[in-house]
Amino acid sequence: MDQVSASVRPAWVVLVSIALLAGCSGQEAAPAPTAPRAGVALPPSPAVLDYQLGAAYPPPAGVTLVARDSTASPAPGVHNVCYVNGFQTQPQDRELWLTRRGHLVLKDSGGEPVIDPEWPDELLVDTSSPSNRDELARLVGESITRCADRGFQSVEIDNLDSYSRSGDRLTAEHNLAFAALLSARAHDRGLPIGQKNSAEISRRAHDEVGFDFAVTEECHAFNECSTYTDVYGAHVMDVEYTDNLRGTFAGACADPATPRTTTLRDRGLVGPENPDHVFQHC
Repeated sequence: MDQVSASVRPAWVVLVSIALLAGCSGQEAAPAPTAPRAGVALPPSPAVLDYQLGAAYPPPAGVTLVARDSTASPAPGVHNVCYVNGFQTQPQDRELWLTRRGHLVLKDSGGEPVIDPEWPDELLVDTSSPSNRDELARLVGESITRCADRGFQSVEIDNLDSYSRSGDRLTAEHNLAFAALLSARAHDRGLPIGQKNSAEISRRAHDEVGFDFAVTEECHAFNECSTYTDVYGAHVMDVEYTDNLRGTFAGACADPATPRTTTLRDRGLVGPENPDHVFQHC
């Protein structure tokens, strides 16, 4: 049989051939990483990331990517990712949510606010109804707009996995529906938007919500990096922490499953003037 290069075959022939090969092997072919969306400028990758949520300080030499809170200003000369806590409240805003936005705070069976057990100053927001999601999207959307207005080039939305701490009061579907509203707001302002948490629903988060990249914490420690990279390819940035390494950081960097944009930080994310400060990168 004549051999014909794939470059001159009709596209449908190539697709059918791939499908047949996958079927003959008896294994489902792994999905290819998704290409960037048209018109969205993703964060650089690979990059040297400094994760500065605890304190904003001048990035060390060689850093090309910085993540900061939405209340901070972006660092000059690098790509800046703006952190927004989309599915939980920030500690400093706890009383505001309880007194003025209580109907948007998730409640337990006794009417008490549901909190994050690891961050007891953070309340879970109630994404269970369309009306709540619309109102929350307006409120959280203000933070996304502030990110754009301050000059951030990307936004990450934290705590997509809040449903796992809700006592079954929230579902992944609730949070994905809310995330889609935040994704639309970010894209309207020209910002690519990053998934944070819930590795197991990454494919849905990309395809149904419109997340463009992923920000992970401890994906090597929890052995879940490939769950993100199978969807986002090289556009995954990971932060490992000194108090929960799986082996050594050098070993994490040598692991082919670890994203090339991976940084080691202290758990408190403190500034360099603090003796607990740690910053290393692969």
